[in-house]
Amino acid sequence: MSDAATPARTVPSSTQALLVALKARTFIALILVFVFFAFAAPNFLSTANLVIMSKHVALNAFLAIGMTFVIISGGIDLSVGSIVGLCGMVAGYLILNGLNPGFGWSIQFNTVEICLIVMVVGIAIGAVNGFLITRLNVAPFIATLGTLYVCRGAAMLFSDGRTFPNLSGNPDYGSDTFRLIGAGTWAGLPVSIWMLIAVALIAAYIAARTPLGRYIYAVGGNERGAALSGVKVNRIKLFVYMFSGLCAALVGLIISSQLVAAHPATGQSFELNAIAAAVLGGTSMSGGRGRIGGTIVGAFVIGVLSDGLVMMGVSSFWQTVIKGLVIIAAVVVDQAQQKLQARVALQAEAGA
Repeated sequence: MSDAATPARTVPSSTQALLVALKARTFIALILVFVFFAFAAPNFLSTANLVIMSKHVALNAFLAIGMTFVIISGGIDLSVGSIVGLCGMVAGYLILNGLNPGFGWSIQFNTVEICLIVMVVGIAIGAVNGFLITRLNVAPFIATLGTLYVCRGAAMLFSDGRTFPNLSGNPDYGSDTFRLIGAGTWAGLPVSIWMLIAVALIAAYIAARTPLGRYIYAVGGNERGAALSGVKVNRIKLFVYMFSGLCAALVGLIISSQLVAAHPATGQSFELNAIAAAVLGGTSMSGGRGRIGGTIVGAFVIGVLSDGLVMMGVSSFWQTVIKGLVIIAAVVVDQAQQKLQARVALQAEAGA
């Protein structure tokens, strides 16, 4: 009898089946919530609702992708919701006012330039988070919590707490196409979905196919060991927070384009949905483990759950409670999976 066959026989088939179910828990959860709301919520499967729901999922998925990299590296980013609001306000200000350096003249921007500026703002805020964590040794929770308040306050200061309305843009400056980011379609799909596909593919490629991705996992799994192996830990941490800031900036652009308006309170509690999607998708809060594909599925679970509860008329208070329970359940199941995998490994070694 071969050595390869011996360990498999020492592990009960029921244990193996349970382990497979735990690994596929996100897909199972998605199927269950989708089937439930298909019967419980009126018009849930209508084309219009599916399109709207896909846009909502895209917003959460953008943030969750960036959050996945941060959590895999052993950190957390609580500032993404505030970055969304601030970046939306920056976009609104540039569309309505441009830049006025004085001397009786102003600088106006087209849609591409506005998007680039807003993305640079998001990356810069992420870089500030990375600097606080890597150079000043501030704990990620505290650093990003502080940035959360700073960005939210800055968003309020942009307009004294008021909304920037009517962001339809000016055709003379080439900013009238801004609304296409959130409302446009291409090949039958919303532009925001195509943007999500592009970002998800890039992130998945980085995570699975590049040395950078391997370093991110290494830093989260064993930061000291990664440093001793020559990994530039601080650079890796700086990258993941900058990438998270970029993802938040994209969400700020999409929301302000969809609403044709920018409000400083946009993005409140978005970080909770992003964390929930990442954890539900299999990303370990202790770092070192997670997949972009699982995060996307987790974002779909959170999106379907949120929209389905709204369509059923469930109170927003109960929705918050349910999302909290989902996060707790996801962490509990993740811990159960790790313990079961460790037990299976020990049984396999004992039977070798």
